[in-house]
Amino acid sequence: MIGDESDMVEKAARRARGAASNRSGRFEPNQRVRVDDGWDLPEDLPVLKTEVALERARTIITRNRSPDIPFDRSINPYRGCEHGCVYCFARPTHAYLGLSPGLDFETRLTAKPDAAALLARELSRKGYRCAPIAMGTNTDPYQPIEKRLEITRAVLSVLRDFRHPVTLLTKGALIGRDSDILGEMAADGLAAAGLSLTTLDPRLARAMEPRAAAPERRLLAMTRLAAAGVPVWVSIGPVIPGLNDHEIERLLAAARDAGATGASYVVLRLPLEVGPLFHDWLAETCPDRAARVMGLVRQLHGGRDYDPEWGKRMRGEGEIARLIAQRFRLARERLRLGRAPARPRCDLFRVPGPRRPEQLSLF
Repeated sequence: MIGDESDMVEKAARRARGAASNRSGRFEPNQRVRVDDGWDLPEDLPVLKTEVALERARTIITRNRSPDIPFDRSINPYRGCEHGCVYCFARPTHAYLGLSPGLDFETRLTAKPDAAALLARELSRKGYRCAPIAMGTNTDPYQPIEKRLEITRAVLSVLRDFRHPVTLLTKGALIGRDSDILGEMAADGLAAAGLSLTTLDPRLARAMEPRAAAPERRLLAMTRLAAAGVPVWVSIGPVIPGLNDHEIERLLAAARDAGATGASYVVLRLPLEVGPLFHDWLAETCPDRAARVMGLVRQLHGGRDYDPEWGKRMRGEGEIARLIAQRFRLARERLRLGRAPARPRCDLFRVPGPRRPEQLSLF
């Protein structure tokens, strides 16, 4: 369902944001409807600002049993993401907070300042069994507020002290700041990093991912990490047929030249509230090809906007999916790129002493 004009927030108020509306989440009994009383002038509308609430979480490691994901645990220092990627599959999680997966997801964020202390406590438990922790699997650990709060860096410091393996995936160039910690861990086979690239076109990137690092800055971060000895891979994600699929080969080549040694991809996923948000964005940003893009996306997902079935949701099915997979494989082989980096080692894990975990709190 594409929103009508009453759903849309004025452009002047949502400058540098991805979503065009702030419709209520699926659990809310009432829906918000914007009504123009004729008094507000566009130039007088306040620009939406980012708000950050602090969460005192009880645990920090999230467990996962999805059969098509190669990890069973992850850490998300933040809820919501200021990058504002309009296609973000994580947007529906904001509905669990009673907030909109639309503009709320990118403007009303939650940070977990005790993440490092919680992690140290969980890793110190007698029954803990080591396996790689993934970061960047839901919301980005290097979104803009990380520069000020440094929660991700504090978490990495704990993982280094425990000699615990970690993999990261981000659209944030700020990951280059932590090349010192990641380089030290990578020297022992404990860390690998991925940078997600969607396009090399700065205009399209700004429209789709308004507050994520520009593509060239992500490539520079790859180079910085590779120079520090960190295994780097590129994730082409998402591949959107009719919009950015023609860039697959160029994206892989640019990443290889920047130091990436592995590559992966995912196709566009539009679960729950993400579908209407993406429809609105296409209609407003690419009206000349919106119908064609959605027609091709539906071919990927069995005639629907999205098929959540395990094994299909990441790659799609049918002829379009087959062609994307073939082009990606041939380009990766020609460029001598491997798959995503090998699983980090787990045999070096140990609980450090004599420092007590509760002393690791950020504040």
